[in-house]
Amino acid sequence: MTTPDDVKARLDSFRADFGRLRAEIGKVIVGQDDIVEGTLAALIAGGHVLLEGVPGLGKTLLVRTISDALHLSFARIQFTPDLMPADVVGTNVVLDKGDGGRRFEFQKGPVFANIVLADEINRATPKTQSALLEAMQEHHVTVGGTTYPLPEPFFVLATQNPLEMEGTYPLPEAQLDRFFFKLLVKFPKFSEMETILDRTTEAHKPTASPVFDGVRIQELAQLVRQIPVAPEVRRYAIAVVMATHPEEELATPITRQYVRYGSSPRGAQAIILAAKLTAILDGRYHVSRDDVRKVAPMALRHRLILNFEGQADGVPADAVVKGVLDNVKEPAAVVS
Repeated sequence: MTTPDDVKARLDSFRADFGRLRAEIGKVIVGQDDIVEGTLAALIAGGHVLLEGVPGLGKTLLVRTISDALHLSFARIQFTPDLMPADVVGTNVVLDKGDGGRRFEFQKGPVFANIVLADEINRATPKTQSALLEAMQEHHVTVGGTTYPLPEPFFVLATQNPLEMEGTYPLPEAQLDRFFFKLLVKFPKFSEMETILDRTTEAHKPTASPVFDGVRIQELAQLVRQIPVAPEVRRYAIAVVMATHPEEELATPITRQYVRYGSSPRGAQAIILAAKLTAILDGRYHVSRDDVRKVAPMALRHRLILNFEGQADGVPADAVVKGVLDNVKEPAAVVS
């Protein structure tokens, strides 16, 4: 029988392991604390991450550093306009047999790794982008009528440039919805730039050492799911998601004005799981509404589809989420 002391010990170990992993990544990555913690939170929760920012801000370096800090296989796919789906998932090739005959054999693509870096994912055509859909949701790929399981755990960490930059293709809504978080990478501060130059222009180049393996990540993921959520907090998270739909009674004024489609149920799932992990890292054994509010922008910003007016006025998705969080305050407002 699990005692309260056992639970406390496991949660203390969780925080210690998370801190070790964060510290190891901090040897290479300067600043970007929210981005690093958001990425690690999504990985532990079993989700994929979309990192958006202009080139040169260290998005690719962050993903590589995370893979260095974990005992997991890593593959990088550079998305380009001429990349084909077979270049991602693999394809059947014809091989000569010893008796003069021929046979088909499946050659695995780079997606068969624990951590897959989809670098500049929005530079590939929608046809190639969609090659990741099955892998991200089902953790397997189907080629030539045969289904091949992917290694576990499986994470896609994708980077993309802002859509207004030349040579980019918008990600399909179905694929965006499969990302646990969308994180916005900001330009570093002055003091952080100094540290970046110290680490990148001197003779010594810092590196991250492996901290733990995929088994430990899966153990941490199971522990996150055991954290209780009070019914009123769960209803509050549901109300936040429902308020992103303009046709719902809970919709806020900014939602009705600028949003065409709101978040899917995956948004609510991401909010709850991320809020549980936030509570653990804060030393608590229960989820609060503040935890929900903290993670909601990361979980919802890529799941909102603006209408024509919203796009024409250049309304950021974060402004819509803020309007929702400012208006939906009590779970008692939920309409069953």
